Amino acid sequence: MSSSYTPIEQQAIANLKSQLDDIVKSAKEDPELGASIKDSLWGISLSSTSEDTRLPVLLIKFIRARRQARAMLLNTLKWRASFKADTILTEEFPPEVFNGVGYIQGEDKEGRPVCYNMYGGLDPETVFGDLNRFLRWRVQLMEKGIQLLDFDKKTDMVQVHDYKGVSFFSSNSTTKNASSATIKIMQDNYPEFLATKFFINIPTWGAFLFKVFRPILSEATRKKFVVCSEGSVTQMMTERIDPSQLPDRYGGKVVSIVSSNSEIEAKTADSLD
Repeated sequence: MSSSYTPIEQQAIANLKSQLDDIVKSAKEDPELGASIKDSLWGISLSSTSEDTRLPVLLIKFIRARRQARAMLLNTLKWRASFKADTILTEEFPPEVFNGVGYIQGEDKEGRPVCYNMYGGLDPETVFGDLNRFLRWRVQLMEKGIQLLDFDKKTDMVQVHDYKGVSFFSSNSTTKNASSATIKIMQDNYPEFLATKFFINIPTWGAFLFKVFRPILSEATRKKFVVCSEGSVTQMMTERIDPSQLPDRYGGKVVSIVSSNSEIEAKTADSLD
């Protein structure tokens, strides 16, 4: 994997790796969280002497995300202990609240898992009213996606944001607070896990706002965003996701059956009578 990094990145990886033991030690010295700090992240040991080939892939995510990669990694370890992120996969959430809000289904042509986020037809108070519950559910969804990565050929994910049925007046303070809190958690603790983000069924006002803010986005971020206009959804999505992996609502051949806790049982449309 070293051939995929620039000389500067290789040096940065080596430098951060040499500090891992000290980073973990510093985290464990926290008087409140120390006992809960893990010396691994997503199953990858954070050891300065580790020969795990996945470790550089993990470290480069933090290096590319922040200039202060050490501080970001240290804070992530503390946040995970505080949030109890390492046990969140076993938690259960009410299916009547979260089924259909978000789920992981299929993969793109490069084998990346695809996460669907559905924003239309939601009752903001029901879904976002209990902010802590929503954030724990959303972090669990992210952790489920990471479980499907191998930190070798599959290192990031595809996100699909579907705004069908969303109106300008759908966004209230409850929704905005949930959105802001989610973005902060993801930016601070899940660096460089986004390969592509599809924006589907964006209302006219949303498309206008996107055009306004597009110039201030970095080129790297803009390249990850794919805005699908009406009539082009299937064409644009199947350029990156094979129809056999794409839900039929977007012109693919898969029918999604949402079960408890937003897990998906997928069957091809042809197999359903």
